[in-house]
Amino acid sequence: MAALAGRRAPVVLGLLGLGVALFGLVLLFVLPSVVRDQVIKNVRIDPNSISYGMWKDIPVPFYLSAYFFEVMNPKEIELGAKPVVNQRGPYVYREHRYKTNITFHDNGTVSFLEYRRFYFRPDLSDGMEEDYIVVPNILVMGAAVMMEKLPHFLKVMISGTLAGLKQEAFMNRTVQEIMWGYDDPLIDLLNSFVPGLIPFKGKFGLFIDFNNSNSGLFTVYTGATDITKIHIVDTWNGLKKVNYWRSDECNMINGTSGQMWPPFMTPSSSLEFYSPDACRSMKLVYEQSGVFKGVPTYRFVAPKTLFANGTEYPPNEGFCPCRESGIQNVSTCRMNAPVFISHPHFYNADPVLVEAVGGLHPSKEQHALFLDIHPVTGIPMSCSIKLQLSLYMKKVAGISQTGEIKPVVLPLLWFAESGAIEGSVLQQFYTSLVLIPSVMEYVQYICLGLGVALIIMAIVLDMKRQINAREKSPQEPDPQNEPPEYSETTPLLRDTSKPNQDASAEA
Repeated sequence: MAALAGRRAPVVLGLLGLGVALFGLVLLFVLPSVVRDQVIKNVRIDPNSISYGMWKDIPVPFYLSAYFFEVMNPKEIELGAKPVVNQRGPYVYREHRYKTNITFHDNGTVSFLEYRRFYFRPDLSDGMEEDYIVVPNILVMGAAVMMEKLPHFLKVMISGTLAGLKQEAFMNRTVQEIMWGYDDPLIDLLNSFVPGLIPFKGKFGLFIDFNNSNSGLFTVYTGATDITKIHIVDTWNGLKKVNYWRSDECNMINGTSGQMWPPFMTPSSSLEFYSPDACRSMKLVYEQSGVFKGVPTYRFVAPKTLFANGTEYPPNEGFCPCRESGIQNVSTCRMNAPVFISHPHFYNADPVLVEAVGGLHPSKEQHALFLDIHPVTGIPMSCSIKLQLSLYMKKVAGISQTGEIKPVVLPLLWFAESGAIEGSVLQQFYTSLVLIPSVMEYVQYICLGLGVALIIMAIVLDMKRQINAREKSPQEPDPQNEPPEYSETTPLLRDTSKPNQDASAEA
């Protein structure tokens, strides 16, 4: 029985090792497709997918942080001096985003309106909404540039009326007024002189169109028929392209709506999205790999060409008329007002812009935008989108309020929209899409290693059994070396040489 058990043990170990190794091998080839299928199933815009709730009502706490550039020498600027500014803030707002009018279509797309609401967070802010800040009088200085080519007498009349309303080149208003609007009789006045010059009524504020409003009707692909097109914009407000710019390339609506991207990214991937606020599509590029709270990520950043002028980057020629590189003229989509967008503090822009204004200190750490994306799912883990609004100002003949102001692109404020997945949402995401696939990946290699080890053990045991068996069995004699056995019937051997010798002697 012991011998039989000894012979069976290597066989059992070998078969067990072969089975475990085959299981690991099957996992090695099958697991990637299983994970891929699970990712596709859970990232599609489908009420039954894990990510649908994240897409519909974004659970990530988003914050809008606004930093104002307070003008320190307004009177001197009117006399032709270099502007000096001082950054104030942040003034932080909790941002809630939610989608309505969600409509699925037969062609694999879904339409929706996304609304935003902002709530001031004094506990996170360095100041209150009631703080007063000296900034350019945006309506006066913007309208002055817009009216530059009007007849001189008309500009003089408008300037006189502005003086009667005590309108000056700079104003001292609260954060709340600058952000969310204030009543100004100047709007109706300017429209009475130049109909349509300012195509709105009521309050004026830099972010008045952000709060309790939507960013337009997006129609995007759900990924139901082609996962590579998920979240890609089909139309915005029914348009395949906009008409703000001077080239078809610049007017194209590319990428997603800026919340999620197609899965299975590589370092050669780029992040494209259409921004209604910037009136254009933007492309971010891969910078480096990283980890966010245990989740592997790719960091995407803005290339230096994002706001480059047409001279430095010819494809951007369609966004002109251009000034120095690093700022983009958005007047064509902002009521023709001389407004520019850029990175904060003119980061990555022509140094001339920084030198023209005192108090600016551009740095990558504080002013570069980024998105950290989980490459397998295309879902952002952390992001901070930073943009600056600036006003082009100068002396306009006939408008006395502009004084002797030298041409300058003066920063008004910059803001960061930031958010990161956390709490139960992060835990569910990590468990379903990171932890379980990672465990299964380790299991496949453990099975392969264990299977090979068991097979080797089986071979070693079998060799050892054979060696032991040979050592224990008696050695059988070699028949060729055995001496013949003696018996009574065996004739005695005699020396046959003697008779021959005797016979020879007799002879």
